[in-house]
Amino acid sequence: MSFQWPLALVGLVVVPVLVAAYVWRERRRAEFAARFTTPALLPNLVDAAPSWRRHVPLAVLLVALTAMVVGVARPHATVSVKREQATVILAVDTSLSMGAQDVRPSRLGAARSKALAFLDQIPSKYRVAVVGFSGRAYVALPPTDDRTLARTALHSLHTAEGTSLGDAIALAIQLARRQRAANGTTPPSAIVVISDGANLSGRTTPGTAALRARSSHIPVYAILVGTQDGVINVPLANGFQEQLRVPPSPETLHTLAQVTGGRFFTAPSSARLREVYEHLGSRLGTRRESREITDLFAGGSAALLLAGGALSALWFRRMP
Repeated sequence: MSFQWPLALVGLVVVPVLVAAYVWRERRRAEFAARFTTPALLPNLVDAAPSWRRHVPLAVLLVALTAMVVGVARPHATVSVKREQATVILAVDTSLSMGAQDVRPSRLGAARSKALAFLDQIPSKYRVAVVGFSGRAYVALPPTDDRTLARTALHSLHTAEGTSLGDAIALAIQLARRQRAANGTTPPSAIVVISDGANLSGRTTPGTAALRARSSHIPVYAILVGTQDGVINVPLANGFQEQLRVPPSPETLHTLAQVTGGRFFTAPSSARLREVYEHLGSRLGTRRESREITDLFAGGSAALLLAGGALSALWFRRMP
């Protein structure tokens, strides 16, 4: 604990002075009584010695006085508070396999719906970025707290050839590192990947990207979309089409989440998406800062003064 006006604590000297004065007064009372009677005869005159209760109101008063003096010194304590700033990067797979309709309306449509649902649950003060990835990773939206822009960016995503999952994680890490809070520090970040798990192109492998994320203390939360029945139609020459099976690859996403300290989810419902945010919030949600707690001491002092007065009036029909 620290104090804005530490010199005010000098006033605490009054407390032991008052205690000493009270002890002296009690001794003087005993001496005064001895002048008018023989101490051995007191048990015949008085039913019982004064109860310990007569000291309680004064003790409460002294504690209240102590709290009041400490409050005047403007105390500050280091407490855990919710973070006002954090960055969440939504990385959405836009490869051709995400066009498969084994999940309605399509894997990409389902991924978009999950991203929009997740967007509705995170605090409005969190910044959100959108990264799409197919043959290359690209920034669909840099970090912003404008949810309308985030929704527009998600709706603008479309499928293309290739899947550069590792590049997408690397790009998301770069976006996170560029953020600065009002006090000049880098706010905490997390990456939420929504994909069917394949990695077919790109310069960065998912394993390398996972190690970079871990060294940057950025957890990756992976959401798998797609089933083993997924197929896509690939156009060929002369108007022909080839049908390809595109089963999901959960192993890659699971490894990403495990290495970085995030979590892996398959086909999450709205409740499961809430679980993603709750787990994410536990990683991003608090920080330690110094806050003034004068009100606590002032309120405590007032409550103790009222309690002392009430006890004195109740027990002795007088105020302390």
